[in-house]
Amino acid sequence: MVYLWQMKNHHSNNILLNLGIESLNEMQQAAQETILNDTNVLLLSPTGSGKTLAFLLPIFEILEPEIKNVQCLILVPSRELGIQIEQVWKKMGTDFKANVCYGGHSIDTEIKNLSNPPAVLIGTPGRIADHLERGTFTTTSILTLVLDEFDKSLQLGFHEEMSFIISKLTKINKRVLVSATSDIEIPKYTRVTNPTVLDFIPEQSENQQLSTVMVVSKEKDKINTLFQLICSLKSESALIFCNHRDAAERISDTLNEKGIYATYYHGGMDQDERERALIQFRNGSVTYLVTTDLAARGLDIPEMKHVIHYHLPSKEDEFTHRNGRTARMLASGTAYVLIHESEKKLDYIDYSMKALKVDGAATLPKPPPQFQTIYISGGKKNKLNKIDIVGFFSQKAN
Repeated sequence: MVYLWQMKNHHSNNILLNLGIESLNEMQQAAQETILNDTNVLLLSPTGSGKTLAFLLPIFEILEPEIKNVQCLILVPSRELGIQIEQVWKKMGTDFKANVCYGGHSIDTEIKNLSNPPAVLIGTPGRIADHLERGTFTTTSILTLVLDEFDKSLQLGFHEEMSFIISKLTKINKRVLVSATSDIEIPKYTRVTNPTVLDFIPEQSENQQLSTVMVVSKEKDKINTLFQLICSLKSESALIFCNHRDAAERISDTLNEKGIYATYYHGGMDQDERERALIQFRNGSVTYLVTTDLAARGLDIPEMKHVIHYHLPSKEDEFTHRNGRTARMLASGTAYVLIHESEKKLDYIDYSMKALKVDGAATLPKPPPQFQTIYISGGKKNKLNKIDIVGFFSQKAN
């Protein structure tokens, strides 16, 4: 056993190399030790602090190579978060397979993937419940259960599915609950009693590095004020939050008409479209992402300097999550609140905050952005390989 642990320990160092990380942060170290040694763990840590790796590393330590069935189940509230966890696992470069299952993904593909069972299965509660009803994987070897962003799963009303899934997992001996918010009541059906709590959420909820400013719009339709605000941001990228899907599309389309490279992102888009929007935003070929609260947490997007509230959410915690996209760790950032006098006043907003005047700004951000993304809708099935694509581009562009 000591020998096996030494091998794994050596492999853990390789994992960090694969991820391009020199060492674990304090929260990740604490999580690794506690998850390995305790049966019930509640990990509380802010968005962007590295929680995914914090639970994936100890899971890797626990997996047994000779078991050929699912050994760990990770439940997530959204497909984005599921895909992100799968990507981190792949980057870790272990010998263990992981698969992700979610609504909107081809069920046939998932059934095929599960016929050669992964050691780690990641999925949304609805889709995992569906697979359990179909009997597409066995639960006899699942000893570890992780509920990631479980507060969000509860908020989205996944109680029934989660209760059903957990009732089918009779061999579980380790439960890990992960959240970015504290003070959540743990439902009885999780069977998590007296967990070891690792609380890394900073004492003062007010982020010292975050400044919030108000931008007053003279017109009820705030699109021109938004345009002027973007023009004043020195070509730096921003996340723009609004409350409705159609508003996200309208704002994005209007900004593009005005010469600003933007795209939209919301829950009504199919998975491919959503992934493409994120890829473009991440790599800088689109500078502004107009989104609903879907992007407020759980998404792997770079550190933002600017978060713009085109609409304010009704609840303060959603406002906090949106702002959590900026001023993370030691960086500083600004949240801009766009207001028109006709709007209903919200209790959690301090309307005496500093106001920013942008009505003189009209210089467009530098066009075009640093990159352009070209989408090639072909691959192995069309007998297209990477070398053909590289050859095509180098030939066209010399």
